[in-house]
Amino acid sequence: QVQLVESGGGLVQPGGSLRLSCAASGSVVSVAAMGWYRRSPGEERELVAIITRADDADATTNIADSVKGRFTISRDNAKNTVTLQMNRLKPEDTAVYYCAAGSTWYRLQYATDYWGQGTQVTVSS
Repeated sequence: QVQLVESGGGLVQPGGSLRLSCAASGSVVSVAAMGWYRRSPGEERELVAIITRADDADATTNIADSVKGRFTISRDNAKNTVTLQMNRLKPEDTAVYYCAAGSTWYRLQYATDYWGQGTQVTVSS
């Protein structure tokens, strides 16, 4: 089993920045990819960003079009963490953000293996 714990959510003004972190523990050797989903009330879950957790020096990443150019995802395999840096935040970015992990890229996107509890991000003036 893999446990995921998110941190870094909060209230920020439009145009501001937040950094979300996700710490993985347990059977992390089984995790090949991690990422972030978000869900707003009345909206479908949206995949925001994904990144490989392999030891490869060059990680593969994918960022959703809705946040591309504003959000970046990175990893620290030594600490088993992934980070979502969110810049130039907009009110429509308000959501609960969930860390996720999968044994493959495919499972992360289509049959997620593990979920965190979520952290609230609110963008408001």
